[in-house]
Amino acid sequence: MKDESNSLILAMVLSFIAIYTVNFFFKANEPHTELTPQIEQVVNTPSETAIKQVVNTPKYSTTEEAINADTRINFKNSSISGSIRLKGSRFDNLLLEKYTTSIEENSPKVELFAPQNTKNDYFAELGWLSLDRSIDLPLSTDMWSTESDMLTPNSPAILTWDNGNGIKITRKISLDENYLFTITDKIENNSGNELEIFPYALISRNISEKQLSRSVVHEGVSGIVDGNLKEIKYNKIDERGRDSFDTKSGWFGFSDRYWFSAIILDGKEKSKVTIKNNGNDNYQLDYLGNRLNIAPGKSVEHSYKLYSGAKEIKLLDKYTKEGIKKFDLAVDFGWYYFLTKPFFYILDLLYGLLGNMGWAILLFAALLRLLMFPVANKSFANMAKIKALQPKIMDIKDKYGDNQMLIQQATMELYKREKVNPASGCLPMLIQIPVFFSLYKVLNIAIEIRQAPFVGWIKDLSAPDPMTISAMTGLSFIPQFLDIGVWPMLMGLTMFVQQKLNPAPTNKDQAKMFALMPIFFTFMMGHFASGLIIYWTLSNILSIIQQKAIMKKNGVK
Repeated sequence: MKDESNSLILAMVLSFIAIYTVNFFFKANEPHTELTPQIEQVVNTPSETAIKQVVNTPKYSTTEEAINADTRINFKNSSISGSIRLKGSRFDNLLLEKYTTSIEENSPKVELFAPQNTKNDYFAELGWLSLDRSIDLPLSTDMWSTESDMLTPNSPAILTWDNGNGIKITRKISLDENYLFTITDKIENNSGNELEIFPYALISRNISEKQLSRSVVHEGVSGIVDGNLKEIKYNKIDERGRDSFDTKSGWFGFSDRYWFSAIILDGKEKSKVTIKNNGNDNYQLDYLGNRLNIAPGKSVEHSYKLYSGAKEIKLLDKYTKEGIKKFDLAVDFGWYYFLTKPFFYILDLLYGLLGNMGWAILLFAALLRLLMFPVANKSFANMAKIKALQPKIMDIKDKYGDNQMLIQQATMELYKREKVNPASGCLPMLIQIPVFFSLYKVLNIAIEIRQAPFVGWIKDLSAPDPMTISAMTGLSFIPQFLDIGVWPMLMGLTMFVQQKLNPAPTNKDQAKMFALMPIFFTFMMGHFASGLIIYWTLSNILSIIQQKAIMKKNGVK
C-alpha cells in the first residue's frame, strides 16, 4: 500500500495528465468547407487585390515613411491614435495610447495596425464587390475624398467615392471612446441599371516565427460561429491553406496574447468568412456579406463594425452586454472559464482596494487558503496522525525486512486500527491544481496584470522574476533553465519545508524521488509569471503554519 506522500505524487501526475489530455483531444476542429465557384470568384477578389498590392507597392523601412507616402485622415481618442489611408479607405495605422512595448522609460507605444510592406504589415479594409466586372467599384488603389479634418468620438469622418457613372458611396466612420469603429456606407445608384453588389471586409497581417511559436495563450483566428466559439491556430491554417464557413451572427478576427482585431457581423443575413494563408507568412481573414440589389434611382445603407485594440476584460464584457454576442470570449479563458474569469474579477476587486496587483495576489492566496481551511484542516490532521505512526511503521519494516507485500499488508492493518486514511492528502492537491492552472491562465491573459509592478525588483507580475542567478552574479554561462530568480528559490524552499512536515515514504527509492520534487518544481516553474510564483509561495507558507499548528495539537514533533 502506498503512503500519503505517494498518493500526493500520484494525484499530481494524474491531474496533469488529465488536464493535458482534455486540452489535446477536445480542441474545436471545424471541417474544411469548399466554396461554390460563383462565390469563390467574389471572395477571391479582395485577396487577389491585397496580394497584388504587396507585389506592386514599394517596401518601406519605417511606418513613418509609409504614412508620409499617402494622403490620410487622422483619428484619436483616449485609447488609440493613428490614421486611415484615403487610398482604399484602409485602416492601416493604429497605436495603443495606454500601452507601451516594455516597462523601460520612454518605451514606444504598442503598434497594432501598420501599413502594408512595413515590418509589422497589419491592416483592415472594407468595401464592395460585384460579379459584373464592368461595374466600377472602389479598389485598394482608388482615392476617397473627404472634408473631415479629424476623426474623434465627437466628430465622425465622412468619406465619399464616385465612379462618374452614377454610383456614389458615402462612408461615415464613427469611433467610440475605446477601440470600436462603426463604418456605415450609403450606396446611391443613379446608373440607370440595377446594381448587384456584395459587401466585403478583410483583415490582413504578417506573422513572425516568434509569434507563431506561442502556446500558453491561443494566438490565431478567433470568432463566434452562430453562437459557438471557434479558434484556429496559425499552424492549422498552414495545414489547410484555406478554411471557410457560413454564419449569420458573430465576429472574427486575429487574436494575440493581449491585442485583438475583429470584424463584427450585423447578424441579419448569412455571411461567408474565409481564412487563408497567402504565403510569405501573410494571413488573411475575409468577410463576404449577402447580395444587395439596388434599383435605379434608389440607395441602400450597410454598416460594418471593426474592433482593434486591447483585450480589456471589463470592456469586452461591456460590449457583450451591449449586443456583441460572446465578445468576452476574445480573451482565452481556457477550459477553466468558470474559475478563470471569476478569479480575474476577484483580483481586480482586491487591486481596487489595495492599489497594487502584487498585494492583491497575496490577499487572494490568503482568502483561498481560508476558503479551503476545513478541507485542508481535516487532511493535515490525518497526515499528522500518520506522521505520529512513523515509529510503528519503521518497526513493521524492521520485522518483515524486504518482504514488501507483508510490509504493505501490516501497514494497511495499522492504518485501519488507528482510523487514518493515507489518501486524504490527495483532496487538497486535487482542488489546488485547477486553482493553480486558472490563476496561471489569468496571469497570462489579463492585460490588466501586464507590466503591473509589485515591490522591490518585481516590475512586471506577468513576467518571470528578473533577479536571476546570472543577474546577481554576472555569470553568463548558466543554462537558461537553471537561471531562475529569487522568488522561485523561495517557493522551492517552502515546498521543501512543507514536504518535511509530511510522512516520509517507507520505500527508499520513493523517498529519494519525493525528496527531489521541490527541486524539480523549482526549476520547472522558475520561468513562470512572477505573480504566480508569489501566490504559490505564500500559499505554501500558510499551509506550513496550518500544518505545524495541527501537528502541535496532535502532539507530533
